[in-house]
Amino acid sequence: MWLKPEEVLLKNALKLWVTQKSSCYFILQRRRGHGEGGGRLTGRLVGALDAMLDSSARVAPFRILLQVPGSQVYSPIACGATLEEINEHWDWLEQNLLHTLSVFDNKEDIASFVKGKVKALIAEETSSRLAEQEEDPEKFREALVKFETRFNFPEAEKLITYYSCCCWKGKVPRQGWLYLSINHLCFYSFFLGKELKLVVPWVDIQKLEKTSNVFLTATIRITTHSKERDFSMFLNLEEVFKIMEQLADVTLRRLLDNEGFELDPELQEPSQITKRHLEARAQNEFFRAFFRLPRQEKLHTVVDCSLWTPFSRCHTVGRMFATDSYICFASKEDGCCNVILPLREVVSIEKMEDTSLLPNPIIVSIRSKMAFQFIELKDRDDLVERLLVRLKQVHADRPVHYDTSQDDDMMSPVFNSTSMCSDHKFGDLEMVSSQNSEDSENERSLRPHPEALTAVFQQSSSQSPDSRMLSPLEGESEGNVTYRRSREQIKTSLWNDHFVEYGRTVCMFRTEKIRKLVAMGIPESLRGRLWLLFSDAVTDLASHPGYYGNLVEESMGKSCLVTEEIERDLHRSLPEHPAFQNETGIAALRRVLTAYAHRNPKIGYCQSMNILTSVLLLYAKEEEAFWLLVAVCERMLPDYFNHRVIGAQVDHSVFEELIKEHLPELAEHLNDPSALASVSLSWFLTLFLSIMPLESAVNVVDCFFYDGIKAVFQLGLAVLEANAEDLCSSKDDGQALMVLSRFLDHVKNEDSPGPRIGSHHAFFSDDQEPCPVTDIADLIRDSYEKFGNQSVEQIERMRCRHRIRVLQGHEDTTKQNVLRVVTPEVSILPEDLEELYDLFKREHMMSCYWEQPRPMAPRHDPSRPYAEQYRIDARQFTHLFQLVSPWTCGAHTETLAERTFRLLDDNMDHLIEFKAFVSCLDVMYNGEMNEKIKLLYRLHLPPALTENDHDSQSPLKNPLLSTSRPLVFGKSNGDATDYQKQLKQMIKDLAKEKDKGETELPKMSQREFIQFCKTLYSMFHEDPEENDLYQAIATVTTLLLQIGEVGQRSNSSGSFSQEGGGELQAASLSPEQDSVFADTDTETTPQDSGALPEEAEGDWTVSLEHILASLLTEQSLVNFFEKPLDIKSKLENAKINQYNLKTSEMSGQSQPELKQDSGLLRRRACHTKARTTVSWAVSP
Repeated sequence: MWLKPEEVLLKNALKLWVTQKSSCYFILQRRRGHGEGGGRLTGRLVGALDAMLDSSARVAPFRILLQVPGSQVYSPIACGATLEEINEHWDWLEQNLLHTLSVFDNKEDIASFVKGKVKALIAEETSSRLAEQEEDPEKFREALVKFETRFNFPEAEKLITYYSCCCWKGKVPRQGWLYLSINHLCFYSFFLGKELKLVVPWVDIQKLEKTSNVFLTATIRITTHSKERDFSMFLNLEEVFKIMEQLADVTLRRLLDNEGFELDPELQEPSQITKRHLEARAQNEFFRAFFRLPRQEKLHTVVDCSLWTPFSRCHTVGRMFATDSYICFASKEDGCCNVILPLREVVSIEKMEDTSLLPNPIIVSIRSKMAFQFIELKDRDDLVERLLVRLKQVHADRPVHYDTSQDDDMMSPVFNSTSMCSDHKFGDLEMVSSQNSEDSENERSLRPHPEALTAVFQQSSSQSPDSRMLSPLEGESEGNVTYRRSREQIKTSLWNDHFVEYGRTVCMFRTEKIRKLVAMGIPESLRGRLWLLFSDAVTDLASHPGYYGNLVEESMGKSCLVTEEIERDLHRSLPEHPAFQNETGIAALRRVLTAYAHRNPKIGYCQSMNILTSVLLLYAKEEEAFWLLVAVCERMLPDYFNHRVIGAQVDHSVFEELIKEHLPELAEHLNDPSALASVSLSWFLTLFLSIMPLESAVNVVDCFFYDGIKAVFQLGLAVLEANAEDLCSSKDDGQALMVLSRFLDHVKNEDSPGPRIGSHHAFFSDDQEPCPVTDIADLIRDSYEKFGNQSVEQIERMRCRHRIRVLQGHEDTTKQNVLRVVTPEVSILPEDLEELYDLFKREHMMSCYWEQPRPMAPRHDPSRPYAEQYRIDARQFTHLFQLVSPWTCGAHTETLAERTFRLLDDNMDHLIEFKAFVSCLDVMYNGEMNEKIKLLYRLHLPPALTENDHDSQSPLKNPLLSTSRPLVFGKSNGDATDYQKQLKQMIKDLAKEKDKGETELPKMSQREFIQFCKTLYSMFHEDPEENDLYQAIATVTTLLLQIGEVGQRSNSSGSFSQEGGGELQAASLSPEQDSVFADTDTETTPQDSGALPEEAEGDWTVSLEHILASLLTEQSLVNFFEKPLDIKSKLENAKINQYNLKTSEMSGQSQPELKQDSGLLRRRACHTKARTTVSWAVSP
């Protein structure tokens, strides 16, 4: 165990301890009298002393000391009762610390670093023991307090677990604590007086891997878009890595994969996630993948046991897995024996007498008159009780009954829709059609076809009953026909023998022997039946009688986008096969695809589903083909058939890693294995059906239904290995693809009893050079022998890791496409635009982290166009506006942000896209003066300015300021001449814009003009030229008031608003003048604070042209709007402060400040009447 370091003098202990090992910084010692063969006098004395001491006072016989070269002071850091235990600690120090210490400059730093690391390991061991004992985790609460204090996250940011480790900064490790929360990976270190905080959102992680560096052999590397971070010196690195993988996978699915989010209820409650939950979830996903069970199955029990296997006449050691609807068994030795027992097939679960030979046994009996004996079960009584409760529930939900109207074959364990495990033998597949000749054509189109299409085709083409299964091919010799028939008969005989010994139902013993039979190719007469058993689609079929027929009735005749896509692809599905050259096959395919689209609208219909379903229909009845399709789409190939085919891309990324692992030379030559995706991706989407002759590809499907996706991985590797030499000599990707296409087109199946069907991929063949023929059986056998060692657990771990990369790849694609569209339309530099996109996306994500979903802020939806995948609402926009907008107006900033949002929200859906956000910023930063003033002008007109705008009704109430005095510009004649020239030029520019056909902006009313002036006044605050700007805006405001008065007089004899002038006056005052609002006007009546009647404003208006021309009369205002603005500094500050702004808002810290600012404005508003004599014209 690790010890808290305490200093000791070694010279006082030389006679009691013997050094066993030593290094530059550590010494491993053994206490005298322990482990000595002969035993000298000193050793005997020490041993006798230790034996006499009380057990609590005894000294451990082995210890490790920390020594600093040149010092007489040592520190014990570990002890052990056995040599094996202390050697484990020694090995850990050598692997994780020894090589690291050389980077430190002085001895004190070395001692401080090692002691800190050991203390952290002790704390971690203590917390781990508490968690294992399920006690109140006091240490975890302490860590939680530190986490909240150090990172200041909202309460919704739940801490999952924490670890002691080192974060590498260059060649220097920083000892600290790693905190893993539901949305972030955080690291904190305070070492040698320096504090380090690191926060990495899981959604930013692009790669998570175990690696090594110069100093350490085991390191976890976190890769984001811009940086790589290495973490090492974990007490249990494998455990940490698994938790990281699970957290990253869960968070990315929840936030970036909308389709997966809706299918997985566990992702929708991140607040419920714990470390135990993650571990259970990983085990649950492995279990479902291993036995290929439905997604909704939840694992309840995992217990070690042994199962009696009659074929080997012994008990096989393994594990029992119990879920809501299944009892499963998997042997410890991979592939030795697996069993799947659906509870609906279980008749009874009974305890047997406990004996020394059969400890804690139970018997599980099923309907096919088989019994399974499990022994060595811990907590047997409790386990049996729970199993019986679930068994009763299953039988209550799905009562079992037998339909005596069916013939014996339909009562077989495979095809009975209500009982699939009765004890009938496999017979020939026959069914008598009972169609009524008087039925209408429409009714016949809705009736499922009663037989597999291959049987229909063979019956129609056969001349006699004896030749139904194996008819001669055109030009084929009689000897070859005899050979194919005999091969088919041999295979059938082998399978029948296997059924007798291992079982013939879904509850059969699945061993390595059955895998070999599958690799040889399943006989045509048994193929559809065994597909149902291996995929467990037979359970769904039996559990849902009448379900498919109802779906067909509900879905047929309806027209939508999905049905149109299905109709387009119907005649492209195996068009070379006779079964799909007539309406019988086409109608069956239409019904199955339409029914499935109706069942699962999230998937609907995707390309390649038609090819797969066509093959299923060849070997299974129509309803069976439907349930096989359900099993493939929803269990065996999860996430394959959706909008983005994420599952197929993940598996292809796993395949690329397997290429690098098993075929390194080929991977090195190809440089980028993803270049093969154009051809190899279809291997996964269609299970080789679209690129291999059909009679060969169905053998691949046989292996797939038995072994799952593993069969496709290993066959793909075998194909690449067979062509490795040609691929390495290929000059480019096109030639490599041609090599693979030609090879796959010439993979034949000499044992196939059916007709040769041309390949879809035949047009890729090069007839100029003959290609050698490869037998599919040989190719499959090689794939199992050379690449069959991948376990389901390894594949699931790789899938989890590569799903991160695939989802982040989609995010990068989205980002690139959005920037590609936006970049030509703005003047912001591409690198700054990229930073803005990251801020925009992060703002959306932070709301997903800590806020309840709001109707106006929907989740990220990858099915939408690229530009619409991330959108923000008004609150999120206000945060970003405060961070990156150059138009900061103090307390008025939030009001201006809200108006800007309303202006940009063209479609009034309360959401804006990145393009609108950036276009607005581009005007603020890079627009010319007239563009900026135009934007400001529009921000103070409807719809940006509303009647309900909390700042649109000013609290300032006073008589209108007179504007009859002459203006005083205070400028020289020369400057005045320049202003006149600028004014004339601006008017010309405005005239040109009108000629372009742009919509003329409406004129601004007095109330809107007041708000416009207030915004300008707020923008000038804290500017270096603040005083000059205040004087200038006072001059311009006076001019515009006169212009408005003139216009008003020419239109009517109305008077000015009493509200307008007073607010203008207050808005134009400099901060030095604010002190004049000293006394409250006691004569102000409550009515003064009411909203101004509409008619009070009269016809006072001012246009954009008036405002532009007036602003040009003041050089300081021109300079203010034309000065260059630096967006980079804003972006840097935004990246630092974005989290702080969000967390402070959620914790309520920002509210008092806003209230204080509003209160100050109200107090100032009460002191306006005393200043009614202040002139707007400011003299120099």
